[in-house]
Amino acid sequence: MPDTSFLDWPFFDTDHRRLAAEIDRWVAQTIAPIASSTEHDDVEAAAVRYAGLLGEAGFLRYAIPKAYGGLRDTLDVRSLCLIRETLARTSGAADVAFAMQGLGSGSISLFGGEELKRRYLPKVASGKHIAAFAMTESSGGSDVASVATTAREDGSAYVLDGGKTFISNAGIAHHYVVFARTSDNGAKGLSAFVVDADTKGLTVTEKIDLLAPHPIGTLAFDGCRVSKGQMLGKLGEGFKVGMATLDIFRSTVGAAALGFARRALDEALSQGDHREAFGQILSEFQLVQDKLATMAIDIDASALFIYRAAWLKDTGAARVTREASMAKYFATEAAQRVVDAAQQIHGGRGIVVGSAVERLYREVRALRIYEGASDIQKLVIASQVLKSHRDAVGQSDPTLLGN
Repeated sequence: MPDTSFLDWPFFDTDHRRLAAEIDRWVAQTIAPIASSTEHDDVEAAAVRYAGLLGEAGFLRYAIPKAYGGLRDTLDVRSLCLIRETLARTSGAADVAFAMQGLGSGSISLFGGEELKRRYLPKVASGKHIAAFAMTESSGGSDVASVATTAREDGSAYVLDGGKTFISNAGIAHHYVVFARTSDNGAKGLSAFVVDADTKGLTVTEKIDLLAPHPIGTLAFDGCRVSKGQMLGKLGEGFKVGMATLDIFRSTVGAAALGFARRALDEALSQGDHREAFGQILSEFQLVQDKLATMAIDIDASALFIYRAAWLKDTGAARVTREASMAKYFATEAAQRVVDAAQQIHGGRGIVVGSAVERLYREVRALRIYEGASDIQKLVIASQVLKSHRDAVGQSDPTLLGN
């Protein structure tokens, strides 16, 4: 049984504890029997299947506001984190399916006009309409301000030209939230659009195979005409749209990593209590106990970072850039350490294809890269720390590092 003692922390209310028990039961009954390494055989089919199951069970309703079929008035980050953590503990593919429904519709929830919200959000909640978020380009992943895809105004529409890569759900999505340049004004020259997958001029040019089961690919825009009504926010607010969306979902990446780490510790504890070596069980060796202790510390620290950021956002903080980046950085790096330690405790069994820790070892690596690599998170955190310091002392020297 998973450790649920953290639910007694003051970050959670009764509804969160009820959700945690509900998603845990559902995953055990519905996802666990079908989750396996065979998800890698047809990642697109698995993603569509999991989205459908999540929609039927009602869990995708946590990813959209109540006015459009959701369960809360606004997106509740603690709920999103609890769901991702529980899904990831059993199936990375199911976690990604949930995450992309949220990420690919989050910008619409936050910045879409009434017509866009009513057109897309209820369908996303059903699980029958697949969402995607298209920001990354081959010339720069985390450098959002360098987006080169253009959107040229043409009468009542914008015409998109360019390309996106490493786009989750490429090829199976029904719509993409696309970031494109509408002027040369740096970060202030970006705008965001909802582009339907069947729009003329949009094609999927490549499918990319990853270590973990994840449908991902490359998009091309060639004279792709999108009506002005498909714009999210105002002209030139694309950077704001993207960062506000990531402010919510970056913490949930840490939650997925936490799910991986919790499963790895469970597997290590079970292995340590059942495998014998040199006349005693592994868990009696001090070196193994040292690993287990460090794993437990990393897990609790990750949870504190994650649910602090989520709680701050849910209780009214306008931005949680620093806290969300800390949560994402620490939890993903810690999960990599925890999974590696679990594999060491398993020895040869830990590298057998299809075993739990082998799956975790493949799946955890990507989390340190997507939605801002660990190196980028450190830069974000440093810039926030410097800003706070300068604001406090009235420092405004533009020559200082980070300005």
